[in-house]
Amino acid sequence: MCGIKEIQEMLDFCAELKIVLDIQIILKQIINEAYERMLKSGVNYRFVTDMSSLEIA
Repeated sequence: MCGIKEIQEMLDFCAELKIVLDIQIILKQIINEAYERMLKSGVNYRFVTDMSSLEIA
């Protein structure tokens, strides 16, 4: 399990080497579609859910 220190070290390392991720921001309305695409290996990037699109009770 990683703590804050280890995560910060990893982020600093990635920044030094200019390692970045390709992401696609998705809304809650397409979460199921994104999941199906992921299962079919139809993506080459990381999905990030826009949390402002979620309804929190």
